[in-house]
Amino acid sequence: MNDGPAYTAYHPRWSRPRMSTYWWLQRRSYFTFILRELSSIFVAWFVVYLLLLVRAVSHGDASYQQFLGWSGHRLVLGLNLVSFIFVVFHAVTWFNLAPQAMVVSVAGRRLPGALIAGGNYLGWALASALAAWLLLGG
Repeated sequence: MNDGPAYTAYHPRWSRPRMSTYWWLQRRSYFTFILRELSSIFVAWFVVYLLLLVRAVSHGDASYQQFLGWSGHRLVLGLNLVSFIFVVFHAVTWFNLAPQAMVVSVAGRRLPGALIAGGNYLGWALASALAAWLLLGG
């Protein structure tokens, strides 16, 4: 009595082309993707830096002054500058991808991608203006 296919010792090998370690350098879109993924490390650094600032402020003036002194070191300033560039890159690339990820319809018609991305940039500009106004003593 045969209940199913018989077992065979032969198993075909799948054709799997070898991928180079540097596959992401072959196209600009791949390179941008990898840079965007790496930029999340710098976004995380900004979160840690902000938490350290909040901790220093909550522990009083001496702790805050010590934090400011540490923040003034070349290494920290350089890291923050590189982080700022990567965070802006991260935001810009995600704002440009938003029209592909979101389908927004108004009155049964799809909004053009430029309006969706433009809305993100407008929100970013307004939030930045509000933050600047608050920080400068508005």
